[in-house]
Amino acid sequence: MRLLVVEDESGIAEALRRGFNADGFVVDLAFDGPSGLELALTNDYAVIVLDLMLPAMSGYEVCSTLRRQGVHTPILMLTAKDGEYDELEGLESGADDYVKKPFRYPILLSRVRALIRRSAIVASAGDVLEVGDLRFHCGARRVFRGDTEIELSPRAMAVLEYLMWQRDLVVPKSQIVDQVWGPEFAGDPNIVEVYVSRIRAAIDTAFDRSSLETVRGVGYRLCDDSRGRG
Repeated sequence: MRLLVVEDESGIAEALRRGFNADGFVVDLAFDGPSGLELALTNDYAVIVLDLMLPAMSGYEVCSTLRRQGVHTPILMLTAKDGEYDELEGLESGADDYVKKPFRYPILLSRVRALIRRSAIVASAGDVLEVGDLRFHCGARRVFRGDTEIELSPRAMAVLEYLMWQRDLVVPKSQIVDQVWGPEFAGDPNIVEVYVSRIRAAIDTAFDRSSLETVRGVGYRLCDDSRGRG
């Protein structure tokens, strides 16, 4: 599989190339935003590892431009910046995951592999997941309630996608964290509650529905609310 690493610190970039090569990946390197954008637009990659602070064009700009151009390659954003705001800004620009520097290579590798597995699931899904009149177009990353399109951040989409895969089942919070954030996630697992609240407001409250249920002390369940649950 082929990866793109966009990182302006040559030492880190070369170390990542050696590591990924040793684990069986072919790696292209770019050292600034415009070069990374050009490679991402003209080649197929399994995952793009994208630094946030880049010369000429930031990782935010590269990521949002790729998404506007219809490139749905999974993007893992690297940054030395800290704080939840920076993470949310990166995810809102279209990134699928976020790792802060300094990082350990095995953790980064596991997050890359998790993104590849998620992409494989999407590719085998027949493109559309449905729960009642709620539809998730996996390839296009678009969500609809009936004929109305719903705007969600990439991370919220990933949470919703997993709940739709597990429709009618109670999914523990820890399981959502493992699947969406990765098993090495060291943050507050209550972040799941934040995203569930946003998803519920978007897919249920706005349509007077109750398809996303909280099962106290256990987890969350997504079902077709016409069946009387919630």
